[in-house]
Amino acid sequence: MTPISETEATSAAAQIQQLRKTLQSVLFGQETLIDLTLNGLLAGGHLLLEGLPGLGKTELVKGLSKAIQLQSRRIQFTPDLLPGDITGNPMLQETDRGRRFIFQQGPIFGNIVLADEINRASPKTQSALLEAMQERRVTVMGETHPLPRPFFVLATQNPIELEGTYPLPEAQLDRFLFKLDVQSNDAATLEKIVLNREIGVEPEVTPVIDAEGLNQLLDLVRRVFMPQPVASFIARLVHGTQPGQPFASGVKFGASPRAALALAAAAKARALMEGRLHAAYEDVRTIAGAVLRHRLLLDYGAKLEGISPDGVVARLLENIPAQDKPLPTSLAAAKI
Repeated sequence: MTPISETEATSAAAQIQQLRKTLQSVLFGQETLIDLTLNGLLAGGHLLLEGLPGLGKTELVKGLSKAIQLQSRRIQFTPDLLPGDITGNPMLQETDRGRRFIFQQGPIFGNIVLADEINRASPKTQSALLEAMQERRVTVMGETHPLPRPFFVLATQNPIELEGTYPLPEAQLDRFLFKLDVQSNDAATLEKIVLNREIGVEPEVTPVIDAEGLNQLLDLVRRVFMPQPVASFIARLVHGTQPGQPFASGVKFGASPRAALALAAAAKARALMEGRLHAAYEDVRTIAGAVLRHRLLLDYGAKLEGISPDGVVARLLENIPAQDKPLPTSLAAAKI
């Protein structure tokens, strides 16, 4: 694979910055959420957003689809939702060769799919979505239908309404690249919202790039160089989450190898966002919480003591050293 050039990295960073500014004009006071959302999408992953209703999760998806000129779909998950309601169903139709079953695409056939309140659907329906997320294709009656590219799922869940819900099992949570906590706005941001927004009126969004441009950015991310010391840091960080490791007290089940791959992809995406040619230690530190918090299962004692997955990740980052020597300042030196 051809390494990314400095010109390509600079141009990509400028596009991403413009995209960031556009989304900040749509969703006020959520700069960190916007940065991590762009980071996750550029890494080619799916995102799980957890937060109270009304904080702008849907507006973020709408604004993102308009800024990148992608087709967005929204699926409101309910207990009676069936797998076919998501993937699509074969329908009996008249054709030149008589009556035949023709596959009718479901709402999952979009570039950006908002899975609203995913934990309200039954495990069988959740599995249908998560299988499509993993395989990026749908198989119905033995016939395989590829999903469009790019394809991202942004799923939401409400942290306070747990009655009548089906929490996602850890094996399914592992399919999400990031889990992002959507925070409430402060008073200054609320004032800005009141002065600049009206109920029922969507903000105007200027397109920044198209689907082809996004696919090019995704290809550039894969060409960002991963230095061996950074890869070693990722490996030691993920290994450090396993039960029995010195700084994994309270962890019942640690992160899987998929978490290491997620950290690597997200670190490379963050490097491109800043116009750099290779990933760095700070990239890993910045996205470690979003990658690992939903992949760590704590034991009962840890929960009683008030230990959280974020606290475990912070402890790991504080105690696991990156490397004694700094990273090279140039890509050529990094490869030596």
